[in-house]
Amino acid sequence: MSATAPARTAPTRTAAVLRPRLLGRSVVNLVVGISVLYTLLPVLWLVLAASKDRDALFGSDVLSLDHFSFARNLKDLFAMDGGLYTRWYGNSLLYAVLGAALGALISIACGYAFDKYRFAHKEKLFGLVLAAVMVPQTVLALPLYLMASGTGLVNTFWAVFIPVLFNPFGVYLGRIFSQGYVPDEVLEAARVDGAGELTTYFRVALRMLGPGLVTVFLFQLTAIWNNFFLPMVMLSDQDLYPVSLGLYTWNSAATVSPEYYPVVIMGSLLAVLPLILAFALLQRFWKSGLTAGAVK
Repeated sequence: MSATAPARTAPTRTAAVLRPRLLGRSVVNLVVGISVLYTLLPVLWLVLAASKDRDALFGSDVLSLDHFSFARNLKDLFAMDGGLYTRWYGNSLLYAVLGAALGALISIACGYAFDKYRFAHKEKLFGLVLAAVMVPQTVLALPLYLMASGTGLVNTFWAVFIPVLFNPFGVYLGRIFSQGYVPDEVLEAARVDGAGELTTYFRVALRMLGPGLVTVFLFQLTAIWNNFFLPMVMLSDQDLYPVSLGLYTWNSAATVSPEYYPVVIMGSLLAVLPLILAFALLQRFWKSGLTAGAVK
């Protein structure tokens, strides 16, 4: 009897071990499910609300299948105020796509320089970069306005475009990616073959930094596309507004003119699409960039 006792208790012990694992997995799945719902429910409401007319919005009848008016809301959106939304959308694409591309190139180049070169007060300067990461962008709006005012750039395209080109967090990421992706041996081999510093960077290092470049680009794109306070401070001409500021002005006008409500919701739905498209198309590079440090 004593010889068979361990055989009887073995399944019990296995079940006791599996039970906490199953319980932990269930808790994780529950937390993930709640997080997904928390993320998707506002988007779902936005899609449903964009397809309703003004009466359904005021009657809180968004979930009903009646009052479907998606095509009309879309037509009204691009016809409102002489098609001003199209101009805002183009401005946002110009600010965000071009600004994120140039900003990512600048950030990666600065991070590469901090990683691969030795110069006076290198770590102190990098410490200032890290300190700048913790400074909220709203705090910098007034100094940037005073600088733009002194140079005559207020209420121009450049007043919004130039500040977004420089991102301290992007410089920090650029140094991290340079450490993880670009071996010093490869650079030394390129120099031995006669390549100059610029040739080594653009033809060797920058190709290795591709996933990091895409990652910084996505962060920059999201930040610039959602940028609101800086354009509000810098711009007074509606033709220069980005989508975020333009929809804010329409939403403020909706308290007096309710016909703006459906177009504001439809405009908000269209404003989300470029970010979703960018993350969907560049997801493979973004994931590889985020996991580079762990793989290293």
